[in-house]
Amino acid sequence: MIKKANILIVEDDNEINNMLALLLSKNGYNVRQAYSGTEAKLYLDQMEFHLVLLDLMIPGVNGEQLLLDIRATNQMPIIVITAKLDKQLKLDLLRAGADDYIIKPFDLDEVSARVYSNIRRYLEFSNGNNSSERLTYKDIVMYKNTKEVWVNSKLVTLTAREFAILELILSHPKKVFTKANLFESVWGDEYLGDDNTVNVHISNLRHKLTKANPNEEYIETIWGMGYRIKG
Repeated sequence: MIKKANILIVEDDNEINNMLALLLSKNGYNVRQAYSGTEAKLYLDQMEFHLVLLDLMIPGVNGEQLLLDIRATNQMPIIVITAKLDKQLKLDLLRAGADDYIIKPFDLDEVSARVYSNIRRYLEFSNGNNSSERLTYKDIVMYKNTKEVWVNSKLVTLTAREFAILELILSHPKKVFTKANLFESVWGDEYLGDDNTVNVHISNLRHKLTKANPNEEYIETIWGMGYRIKG
């Protein structure tokens, strides 16, 4: 199923766009190429994508706005491609809903690995491959097969990473997850001490849960240790 996944490349540099398209096509993916934010939105209205590779500096609707537009209605992984990524921009992108990023000039093997890991994780959650298709806690109801999360009888839209974090901690309600635990389980990469990535996703997740029910606290911080579902 991974090899049949649909990928949208949004990059205005013809050479880079074609290089990525050739790489991903050779890897067995169905690829669509867009050269502006406006063109990308047309594709997004026409078909379902399982991952978006998004350059920030694109004509028409810019990359930052397109990221927000996609996140308003879609949960597929979004990997941002950028020539420069300082700390503040990285935090802003993560808060806006980006799942991952690739810095130009990039290594093609790294691109392949990041694309594969993000799509694999997304499709696993989409297909409900785990034994229980529903998780509940307080007024949270999570449906793994449809990737729906209801809080206080309200549908909450989560990114793929946020969904994965919530599923992980809901599945192990008594376990304290360190930032390394969360990063290696959800991102599938070795944890190298990048606290900001985990912190931003936890913060976004908490904000969405609290917005649905301001009277409840769901995720507890265990100082010096990590996070767990609040008992």
